[in-house]
Amino acid sequence: MMLPILISILLTMGTVTDQWLPQETSHVISDSTSYWKGYTRYHFQVDNREAFVTAPNKAPDTKEWVWRARFPEWHTEMDEILLDKGIFIAYINTDNMFGSPRAMKVWDEFYMYMVNELEFEPKVSLEGVSRGGLFVFNWAKRHPWRVHSIYTEAPVCDFKSWPGGKGSGEGDRRSWEILKKEYGFQNDELAFSYKDNPMDNLESLAMAKVPMLSMIGLNDQVVPPSENIYILNERYVKAGGSSTLIPCTRGEEELLGHHFTIETPELGAEFILSNINRSVLPLVSREFHSSEDGLGNSKIKFEREKQGTVAFLGGSITQNGGWRDSVCTYLQQRFPQTQFTFIPAGISSMGTTPGAFRLQRDILSKGPVDLLFVEAAVNDATNGRSKKEQIRGMEGIIRHTLKDNRAADIVVMHFVDPDKMETYNRGETPEVIANFNLVTAHYKLGTINLAKEVTDRINNGEFTWEEDFINLHPSPFGQSIYFCSMKSFLENQYAQVNENRKNIMNHPLPETLDPFCYDGGRINPFTEATETQGFEHITSWSPPNNTATRKGYTHVDMLVGKHPGDSFTLHFEGKAVGIMVAAGPDAGMIEINIDGGETRTMDLFTLWSSQLYLPWYYTLASELEPGPHILKVEILNDRNENSVGTSCIIKSFYVNE
Repeated sequence: MMLPILISILLTMGTVTDQWLPQETSHVISDSTSYWKGYTRYHFQVDNREAFVTAPNKAPDTKEWVWRARFPEWHTEMDEILLDKGIFIAYINTDNMFGSPRAMKVWDEFYMYMVNELEFEPKVSLEGVSRGGLFVFNWAKRHPWRVHSIYTEAPVCDFKSWPGGKGSGEGDRRSWEILKKEYGFQNDELAFSYKDNPMDNLESLAMAKVPMLSMIGLNDQVVPPSENIYILNERYVKAGGSSTLIPCTRGEEELLGHHFTIETPELGAEFILSNINRSVLPLVSREFHSSEDGLGNSKIKFEREKQGTVAFLGGSITQNGGWRDSVCTYLQQRFPQTQFTFIPAGISSMGTTPGAFRLQRDILSKGPVDLLFVEAAVNDATNGRSKKEQIRGMEGIIRHTLKDNRAADIVVMHFVDPDKMETYNRGETPEVIANFNLVTAHYKLGTINLAKEVTDRINNGEFTWEEDFINLHPSPFGQSIYFCSMKSFLENQYAQVNENRKNIMNHPLPETLDPFCYDGGRINPFTEATETQGFEHITSWSPPNNTATRKGYTHVDMLVGKHPGDSFTLHFEGKAVGIMVAAGPDAGMIEINIDGGETRTMDLFTLWSSQLYLPWYYTLASELEPGPHILKVEILNDRNENSVGTSCIIKSFYVNE
């Protein structure tokens, strides 16, 4: 707990004091003051841990600060230069915590206190000496957008090297035992297999372009650079980050080369100052997040039962590697004792209508889902789905998932494309996102609006579309933007779960927004077709002439009709029925009749059919009375002017039961 003590006596101590403390609150926490090298140091506690802020003698215009990790009295020449330039120096004692997740919680609390209570700038410069590297790198990876730069000296970047002593270094057995206990490792094997040392998972930090400068001793036998900063440096640069190493080769060396003279403290100070001056204050991801019901169920399930199923439903942006892999890695690291089943169910070009009907086959059939990520804003808009279809599809996905498992946590993500950016820049909300938000609000679900976040970050000058994000299928940089926001969402949601909560609770299942939503979606085999005339069952079908298609649409069985007059009948039960087709250059037109009613025609040729046999879901009827129905389909002689044939190539039927 923070210990507030009135410091009215401090308001008379030095011209800087009453200028940097918040004027509306005279309760800045300070147990005492001391004088350090001619500067005033204010001592206080956060989370029952000793902390201090050393203030410059000259009141600055802004409250920029450097945060030291461990050994605050070591190599202070640079700190004195920074104080003289108007920079505050802050420190909190986390001795024997070795940058652990528990230490990071203390650091998070200290940061929030510094920014929210003492009104320091929200971006900080980090300074880590030796084992201080465990703190500064780990915290910066958690919060890359809060960091101006990272300055280190002989930093520990892999605790297997120090204190573990697994490599060529000396190691420290006593510190190693303390570290294992702090991290919760029961044995050396678990500690050595840990996958989130400072040198690991640097992508989000590199994406944020946080610069690093490290002073090193070439003869360091305690924290050998070859096992620590050299590896981190190489990985960081390969990930797109900026990292500079400066060997210190003059002056005396002690402690097996681990203690060396810093030849140019002015260079370190200039590095910190220049990166403070160049920084753009980034936006905060949580401004683009919303959630009412939270993610408490999945957190409790992962922690208590040590098992969890996480599924990802969407189009090509979900199918491709990138953010999804990073989320899986994050969850495994966040819950290291949990055995996860990850279900990747992204398929190129598919939005909510395909998602609602393939949900059972691709995800729910594998068992109850604890956490589901859904995205469809790009494809539903691009594919021209109507407002009604968008709402029915998204509600169908959500409702079907909750009917299968009322405890499932669901997160809906809105991805970016140039059209959405243009709409937001006009001060409007893209229609597809507005439609999805109607559904998520109705079911009190969490949303991550990456379309708005990317647009606003670009407008804020943090990066560009053309050179950084590049495409609606994001570059590695863009994938990191996505993951950073998702990680922030998950961290915040899990942090809000009451530690005393023990039970998994059902999410609400309100009345439907649309009674014809696709909450009973199923995929049925094409072999259910009867009275086939001309349609043939083709085994191991592939597109002719090596025409492109999507994954899962080559060497598969299909029901194929090619000629006018080819027909079939389907007996089914449900409120909706449709066909999954491969709509290629020869896609034709069909005539549809249900229960002897009005006959309709449908063109199977899409905007993209000239280039590939595109998987497409054509809903033939969506507002039927529940119960049995008869569908009749016949290929017409007419065809789209851009088509070269009259084919109808069916992979499956789908119904809304």
